[in-house]
Amino acid sequence: MLKEILSGKHLNKLIVVAALGYFVDIYDLVLFGMERVASLQDILKNDFPNDAERKSMVAAIGSDLLSYQMIGMLLGGIFWGILGDKKGRLSVLFGSIIVYSLANIANGFVTNTLWYAILRFVSGFGLAGELGAGITLVSETMKKEDRGIGTTIVASIGLFGAVVAGLTTILLDNWRVSYFIGGGMGLLLLFLRIGVFESGMFNNLKEDKSIKKGNFFYLFSHPKLLMKYLNIILVAIPVWFVMFFLVQFAPEMSSALGLKNGPTEAKIPIMVAYIGITIGDVVSGLTSQKMQSRKKVLFLFISLTLLFSILYYLFAAVSVFVFYTIVFCIGFATGYWAVFMSSASELFGTNIRATVTTTAPNFVRGAVTLMALSNDCLKPQFGFVTSSLIVGCVVFVLAFVAAYFLEETFNKDLNYSE
Repeated sequence: MLKEILSGKHLNKLIVVAALGYFVDIYDLVLFGMERVASLQDILKNDFPNDAERKSMVAAIGSDLLSYQMIGMLLGGIFWGILGDKKGRLSVLFGSIIVYSLANIANGFVTNTLWYAILRFVSGFGLAGELGAGITLVSETMKKEDRGIGTTIVASIGLFGAVVAGLTTILLDNWRVSYFIGGGMGLLLLFLRIGVFESGMFNNLKEDKSIKKGNFFYLFSHPKLLMKYLNIILVAIPVWFVMFFLVQFAPEMSSALGLKNGPTEAKIPIMVAYIGITIGDVVSGLTSQKMQSRKKVLFLFISLTLLFSILYYLFAAVSVFVFYTIVFCIGFATGYWAVFMSSASELFGTNIRATVTTTAPNFVRGAVTLMALSNDCLKPQFGFVTSSLIVGCVVFVLAFVAAYFLEETFNKDLNYSE
């Protein structure tokens, strides 16, 4: 099956464009985490000349800026999802890339935290549309037996954008240029999108005026639909729990755990984690095809994520080598993003599929804000490490319960409406 797809029969321009679009998407998504310390140290150096005071402000403001980006993704997910079901998947692919590419370039010019926050919000808003629209197009274009491979290709190539972002930040050592490169890649990608065709399923549905399209609130009108929607969101929140607490804030977390000579910036931890995620996405996607099940693979990889998260808290302070080994393993375990996206696109009918496939991953990412607020409330009483553990316990319990009740969607016929 994989050989047939890779031979060109199904790996058409659409899949290539979706994969490269997600590549640029991920590049920008993780770039702030990698350049958080360097950029804020640069911007705040005049306001806070004292190194210790500036370091404290970098951590606090960095968390706020990430929250603004995630709120942007949350709102953008709703906007682009509805647009994708009302006007078409391609409109989202073009619109979202323009927004986040221009915001990325503008990020390279910021000189204060106010504009940094505004542009992280705008960038997040634009980033919210890319993945959902691409996965929806791929899912609706490929045969039902092969679409899991299609989404795996998109996710694995796309996630490698984080590795490239890491190499860029290390080799150039200039956070402004890193943002310029991300924006430039996005604008170049627009030319590749010329000639990409709209989903046939959407075109057929578009002619039927009796069916409501892109009604986000319809998801909340029926308990069964709402439970499906909540389940698919909850199964993926562990991914962003570990990416936020254990990877993006690896310098602070490793220091709190007692690791000596640990990372002072998040560049390398993020890059190492995403190497693991890229491999994990390929393995989880192929395993899903082999087992002919999305649900079983989600259970398996959530369990692995829990296991390696526990090992992180127990053994990350042993040595730098052990720390990065665990970070890589955590990345591999969270590499069920492709299976999660496949399930999201397969759960609902064509008239609301783009809305779900676009909003679900962004509600997952947006949960970072809720997790950060919860951690901030608990931290004064329990400390940074224990408070994150409490948040993690809640996240994993909800994920396992959601996975248990999640509908199996492998080989499901997608040509229907809600």
